[in-house]
Amino acid sequence: QVQLVESGGGLVQPGGSLRLSCSASGTSEMIYTMGWGRQAPGKQRELVATITTAGSPYYAASVKGRFTMSRDNAKNTVYLQMNSANPDDTAVYYCYAVLFGTYYWGQGTQVTVSS
Repeated sequence: QVQLVESGGGLVQPGGSLRLSCSASGTSEMIYTMGWGRQAPGKQRELVATITTAGSPYYAASVKGRFTMSRDNAKNTVYLQMNSANPDDTAVYYCYAVLFGTYYWGQGTQVTVSS
């Protein structure tokens, strides 16, 4: 069973920045696809960013130009650098990994953007 652990969430003021991390454990395989989703209260979970071992991230339009995703393939770890945060970014952020066609999700980390 693959386990994913996110860290780095918290309170940030509008315009501020924070960095989320997610590490996968429980597999010796290099995970081809990892990414981030988020879910705001009363909303459906949405894709934030995704990345493969090729290293070229895809971003949702809502975060493009503000967030940057990266990964360490050897560690099966991904990061999400959040810049120019706004209140609409408030959500629980979830890390995911795809292994042999199965999606695995972390428990999430709360990000609150508020003054």
